[in-house]
Amino acid sequence: MNEFTESGKVLIISSSDSFLAKSLVTKLEGVDIRAVFSHSKIREIEDHIADTELVILFMSEDIEETPETLVYLKDTIQDRDMGFILIGEEPQYETVKKTIPEQTVTEWFKRPLDIDRLIKKVTSYLNENTGEMRKKTVLIVDDDITYLRTVYEWLRGSYHVGMASNGVQAISYLAKNKADLVLLDYEMPIANGPQVLSMLKNDAETGQIPVMFLTGRGDKDSVLSVVGLNPVDYLLKTIDKETLLKKLDDFFRDKKIRSVQ
Repeated sequence: MNEFTESGKVLIISSSDSFLAKSLVTKLEGVDIRAVFSHSKIREIEDHIADTELVILFMSEDIEETPETLVYLKDTIQDRDMGFILIGEEPQYETVKKTIPEQTVTEWFKRPLDIDRLIKKVTSYLNENTGEMRKKTVLIVDDDITYLRTVYEWLRGSYHVGMASNGVQAISYLAKNKADLVLLDYEMPIANGPQVLSMLKNDAETGQIPVMFLTGRGDKDSVLSVVGLNPVDYLLKTIDKETLLKKLDDFFRDKKIRSVQ
């Protein structure tokens, strides 16, 4: 079994039984990349989305007639931080951008399709984002949407990043996705950070995921109460981008060193 098969697959979506789309599946499998074809119906996509690392969408002229599919793809790709390649003409691309943010698109290929360049792009993306080279996944949990999105923007260039605005969303995310680290707000309504951490620790699937608390309080009593819950670290919300990135980089580097000792 090759590296890509173990780490994920490419999902190729087309509204019709496109010869080009289906032949792309064969060509990718010919270079040891696992690929599957799906029509653009949400239920069919859901049947194939598990373990997908990269989505390739063949845009058709009737793409405006399937807005629900575009919304589903936008939410799924952003939640799971997947790669997203579009194939089609400029008017179709402009239609897609009305629903799916341009920064979410890994690359856009115009027709006629340069199949060799596409395969090189797919191979490059998978090499950088799967197996030993894959980016680590960090889930941020915070009810402050502005702060949540700020940290997301800080981290998205270096990590796969998931977002949840409360504990329920965090549990739901982790039921469908793997995370290498959770940045968890200590103070949230309904279920606060300690309660969410307790839920994670008591579940066999999430109990081993390291958690760093995000806290707005730096006084001694608050710090001691956070440390007493045994997170791998706690971070003040006043932390700047460079310091946060260094904290995470150091954490993953030290973890890797410990794993091979």
